[in-house]
Amino acid sequence: MVPAVIANTAPPSARRFDRLDAWRGLAIVWMACFHFSFDLNMNGFLHPVQNFYGDAFWTTQRFCIVSMFLLGAGAGQAVAVDAGQTWARFWRRWAQVAGCALLVSLATMQMFPQAWISFGVLHGMAAMLIVLRALGARLPPARLARSPLACAGLVLLAGVAWMLPHWVALPFFDTRLANWVGLVTRLPRTEDYVPVLPWLGMMLAGYLVASLLLGHARAFMAGAVPAFVRPLAGLGRWSLSFYMLHQPILIGSLLLFRMVFP
Repeated sequence: MVPAVIANTAPPSARRFDRLDAWRGLAIVWMACFHFSFDLNMNGFLHPVQNFYGDAFWTTQRFCIVSMFLLGAGAGQAVAVDAGQTWARFWRRWAQVAGCALLVSLATMQMFPQAWISFGVLHGMAAMLIVLRALGARLPPARLARSPLACAGLVLLAGVAWMLPHWVALPFFDTRLANWVGLVTRLPRTEDYVPVLPWLGMMLAGYLVASLLLGHARAFMAGAVPAFVRPLAGLGRWSLSFYMLHQPILIGSLLLFRMVFP
């Protein structure tokens, strides 16, 4: 039910953007705190018991965290295209994201048999990264930053992607085989659901903003971060690894605590 991680798709040889890495780091720290709260609640440590599925305090946090992830992923893809990322390198990184998405599905089948994750944030990110990479091939950041018409078109596309689920909802899309599109009449029973629509709009927004910054305010993107923020930047460079490891560690720690202090 909770968000995952920003995919860092920039080539290793590209210059690091510490501010973007820090954005990723902040997002995954917030995510870990959210996850730990969820784990505490699920294991009976929170009193009163919290409703992570309906309480605005938790659902608003989830919305903000997922938004940070996808804005960062869109920005990261703009940086990657601008740095000359090849399709081969893109597919290698994409395979890591997609492989981790598959592992999430397999793990949640065991933990939540009735609500396993068939299309969570990693699944959505894998699908949307293909769209952004295809867009980058046609409209790289440098070209986008020079064309007001292209910017307006991308704003329109992002807006339509964001609003389309509010305008169109069909029962056909309510099954697990089709709900990844997002045009559902009811939310599926799953612990995480990040469909292509509307969330592609958020990732396109990240691509657009980063492209404009790279073209007109590159120093802002490339600027240094304060010393106290550097750990976040370092953590953001390993966001996918952090995501795949943090929940087993958190859940294992809680189980060990219950064994030691029954």
